[in-house]
Amino acid sequence: MATVLITGGTGLIGNRLTGLLIEKGYRVIILTRNKKERNKNDTSNPHYALWNPAKAAIDIAAVQEADYIINLAGAGIADKRWTAKRKTVIAGSRIQSGQLIVKALKENANKVKAVINASAMGWYGDDSLLKKETQAFTENMPAAPGFLGETCKAWEESIEPVTSIGKRLVIIRTGLALSAGGGALKAFIRPVRFGIAAILGSGRQMQSWIHIDDICRIYIHAIENEQLHGVYNAVAPKPVDNKTLVIDLAKKMKGSFYIAVYVPSFILKWILGEMSAELLKGSTLNADKIRATGFQFLFPSIEAALNDLV
Repeated sequence: MATVLITGGTGLIGNRLTGLLIEKGYRVIILTRNKKERNKNDTSNPHYALWNPAKAAIDIAAVQEADYIINLAGAGIADKRWTAKRKTVIAGSRIQSGQLIVKALKENANKVKAVINASAMGWYGDDSLLKKETQAFTENMPAAPGFLGETCKAWEESIEPVTSIGKRLVIIRTGLALSAGGGALKAFIRPVRFGIAAILGSGRQMQSWIHIDDICRIYIHAIENEQLHGVYNAVAPKPVDNKTLVIDLAKKMKGSFYIAVYVPSFILKWILGEMSAELLKGSTLNADKIRATGFQFLFPSIEAALNDLV
């Protein structure tokens, strides 16, 4: 039974991924800052081990037990308003995590075969950066200027040195993860419960999304297929614009008993500040590379995803 070490294992994706890994027979160790010292004789699954990237502290024994490492760690992008301090936390939590994993693997004997590292579609920026003949962002395109593009670039660079010590590295640039357990879908659902389909800005901005089970299956696919290495976009093959997503959700929940309301961009900016730009921009990602590895989406369309989640 292979052992998978997960950072960020208590988050939205980490929770679901842990459950799926255990169902498939994997042993899981979750690195966390919020648990007591792990009992070495504890046979529960998942196990918990201590780490603190800000203090460069990590349970080396847990690293040495691992066959694979999945690094999901990072402060929530949308949890708080983007002050200068918060932006430092968002970037630093990701960079420090990658650097600590690299340090632990370089300085200690281990049996880790592969590291699968999270990244985000924020790498690409807005669809306006696409050339006229290009319909979607592919993995070989450069990082966009601005906070998220620069953060994603530094995030990926922080983990890159594991390749120099012979570890297979897979980087997963994740789209908008849709889950019944929280995240973006919960925010979309909230006004719909009151019969309001809240369309953001013009509603024409494209959103590259992915069902929670499909993103978790991509991580497992990266573990189990040695031919995977480098960067992959983790998005469903059929992106939708914001209006389509919100209206489809409203129809699913309320039938015809809802009112479509456009939320002006200036109101979003007033409420959210700089972060509002991320809700108003479109980002269309190409999913061909991950599909070419043999991965098949369970939920390729927004209709299929909402049928399952709502």
